[in-house]
Amino acid sequence: MAKLKFQTTIKCGGCIAAVKPHLDGHPAISTWEVDTTHPDKIMEVETSLSASEIQALLGKIGYVANSI
Repeated sequence: MAKLKFQTTIKCGGCIAAVKPHLDGHPAISTWEVDTTHPDKIMEVETSLSASEIQALLGKIGYVANSI
């Protein structure tokens, strides 16, 4: 599994609640977290998915993630 980092549009607890079922329920994602206090809203994901697959998953639910 790789640890990937993204700058996201996940800004608050409500956003985290919206993405939680999609990320927690995905078998290829072991852990994830978003630092909503960081100005760039940094998300770290431990996964076997590629960065583009994570970006597509978040895009389907209305969020943007840019690899960093």
